[in-house]
Formats: sequence, structure tokens, C-alpha cells
Amino acid sequence: MSTFVDSAQLHAKAGDGGAGCVSFRREAHVAKGGPDGGDGGKGGDVWIVADHNQASLLGFKDHPFRRAGDGQHGTSKRQHGSRGKDVTVTVPVGTMVHDQDGILLVDLAGPGDRWLAAEGGLGGQGNARFLSNKRRAPAFAEQGEVGQERWLNLELKLQADVALIGFPNVGKSTLISRVSAARPKIADYPFTTLVPNLGVVRVGARSGRPQDATEFVMADIPGLIEGAAQGRGLGHDFLRHVERARVLCVLLDLSELAPMSPYDQLEILLRELGNYQADLLERPRVVVGSKGDVATSDLSNVATISSVTGEGIDSLVAQLAQLVVQVRQHEEAELDHTVVIHKPLPDEVHVVRDGDSAWRVEGRPALRAVRFQDLTDDEALAEIVRRLRALGVDRLLTRAGVHDGDLVTIGPLSFEWWRDEVGAGLDRGDHHRATRRERLARHGRLDLGDSDDDS
Repeated sequence: MSTFVDSAQLHAKAGDGGAGCVSFRREAHVAKGGPDGGDGGKGGDVWIVADHNQASLLGFKDHPFRRAGDGQHGTSKRQHGSRGKDVTVTVPVGTMVHDQDGILLVDLAGPGDRWLAAEGGLGGQGNARFLSNKRRAPAFAEQGEVGQERWLNLELKLQADVALIGFPNVGKSTLISRVSAARPKIADYPFTTLVPNLGVVRVGARSGRPQDATEFVMADIPGLIEGAAQGRGLGHDFLRHVERARVLCVLLDLSELAPMSPYDQLEILLRELGNYQADLLERPRVVVGSKGDVATSDLSNVATISSVTGEGIDSLVAQLAQLVVQVRQHEEAELDHTVVIHKPLPDEVHVVRDGDSAWRVEGRPALRAVRFQDLTDDEALAEIVRRLRALGVDRLLTRAGVHDGDLVTIGPLSFEWWRDEVGAGLDRGDHHRATRRERLARHGRLDLGDSDDDS
């Protein structure tokens, strides 16, 4: 089984927030103490972090689920619930995260880059939070918010120093096994390599002075064929690993078993690279003839190597190391990487039609405004109305074209929209309270509008 996986799925489930507590202080000589319900704890978040110690997405192949801890419920005596434990999901540097529709959400291009994949639900506020001069004994509290849950597609683009490029069976795997500790599968048939192989190459270490050595990562990219830029032969899956390579090493087959002449091989390979991404042709590259021990073709001004006999290997590795050092120095002069923390933009409240004479208000701020434990409590309804009006929900509904008597749904809350000369939508008088409670028991929904059924 291959130990390299460059695409996988992740199911991120953030923790749910704890519920707020409804409690009143009851002690000796304090018969009517005030509310003292504590808040629920926030649910844990799921973070994706780029880590240079990770080499592939193998850890997600059979276990894609990552779940953060739930927040604890609040209790009496204003004791708040503890926060849920965050989960950190480490991925290789260069991992790109897409949603289920294929839209790129974030590119974790540098070590330490972080992205909030799923945000934990807010803890509910206890009834002590709703104490005011007008509301002396609030008998309601908030429910904890449900944490975000989503499926994500992960795609890795290797950040190798040197990428070996060539037709199938040109000798790339043999070369990387010769200059590094990598042990890829080697056979005498095309497409032996189906996934990239990585090897660390060490050059120039003096005896007793390992700090003088130059190390670079070499990637054996599976063989490219004509039409790879259009996806032929899994071309896109292979070519994406070339995008971030610092130096390109193009191998040309010089043996009589080669599918075409070395010049034709070079022309096709460069054309496919340019068609896939034009700036790949501007990268530093070394062109070398492979299988020099059985060569039947000759290339002027092109070095020849043999991974079997070792001919030309040392000089090629030294040349690649020199180019890698030059590119690294240029990158350091251009930009020092700073850790980037990516967070999704906050959801906005919006209105969508949910059928004939029915509307639905979406967005986390609106859902948070109605997350009370008891939607039949008049004081809780008053707080809901205040929050929704502060969010501008009534104005959004009016602009969307809502009419009197239309059903509006916000999470678990449903009500009938109405408008009169005094107010509109969510603003209503005290004489409706008893009839609202009766309708909720009778219809399973809350009606905040005027109708002839009030009698």
C-alpha cells in the first residue's frame, strides 16, 4: 500500500455550545433572591494547520472525521460551563482546501498557516444575563448553539526543491533511489510510479562538518505523456505537484526503447508544462539525458547520466544543489514568510422565499437571536423581537416583498408577518400575548401577527 496520499476528504465537526441555566438564588433568609443561572461554555473549534513535519494526507484516507469537544452547561450560582476542547488538524505545507462544490477556500502555503475549518457553537446565556430594571425575574435562558459541521476536500501540492520530469519509464525512480534514501517501486514497464516519491538529497558535507552540507528535497513526479495538460493519463493529478517546485530536472530517454527521439521528448514535455501553467517554463531547469549506459542517441550540450553505473550523477546533483541554493536566497530576499491565520467571513443575514406566502431568514446572527429554551415565554419573545429588529430583519423582509399573513421562519421559530399603522412585523402590543401562547399550543408555531383568530 502506498504511504503517499495527495487528496483526501475531511469531515470537520465543531463542538456544540453548552446551554445557559435558569436558576434563582434560594438561601436561608433570602426567600426571593435574584436570578443566578450561569452561561454555557463555547464549543471547541476545528483548526487546520500546515505543518512541515507532515508529508502526505495519508492520515485522512481511512479516518476523515475530526470532532471538537462540546461546551459544558451552565449551573446555578452563576457558574459558567467550561469551554469545549479545540482540535488541531495538521496537514502538509501546500495543502489546498476546497468545499464540496470545488470552490477553493484556503491555500495553506506556508508552515504554521492556520484556517478555521469549523467554528464551535456559542454557549447560551443564563437567566442572570437578562436581569434589568424592567425584568426582575427572567425565567428563560439561551440554548447552546450547534457547532458548524462540514465536509471538505483536501488537495496537496508538493513543495519540493527539485521535480524530476520525464516520460514514463525514463529512469526517474532509479535516479531518486540512487541519490537519496527513497525506495520507490522500480520496474521495466510504463507508469510504475503512480504517486510522487520524495527523497532528501545531501550534497557537499565535509568530514565532521555536517553544517556545511546542502540538503534539498527531490520529487519523482509520475511519468507525463502528450496531452497531460488536458488531463490525459491523470495529467492534472501529476502536474499539480510541479507547480511549486523550485527547480525542474527534465530527463530524456536515450535508449533505443525510447518512444521517440530525445528532441521530440523535450519538445512535448516543455509544451505540456507551458500549456498547464505558463510560468513553469521560466523556472530554473536542467535537461539531462538518461540511461547513458545503453544510449543509442546523442544530444549536443546536454549532460548524460546513468543511474545504473553512476555516470554523471555527482555532477548533476551538484548542479541541482547550486540552483536550489540560488532560488532559496532569492526567495528569502523577496519575502520572509509570516504565519497567516485565515478565518471565514462572518455570515450575513439574508431572506429567501420558502414557498408561496412563506419566507425563511438565514444567517448565523439571526439563528443566534432566537436560540431560547422556551419560545412560549413572553419575556423571551420580547428579547427575540429586540434582537431581530436590531439586526434589521424586519427591513430585510419588507424589501424582500413579504405581505401580511405570510409565514416567516427563523430556525425553530415561525410567525405570521403583519403590518399596521402603529408598527410592523415583529413589533406588537401586549394584548396579543395570551393568544400567541394558545396558538403555539394548538399549531406548534408562534404567531406574532394580527388576525381574526384572536377572539
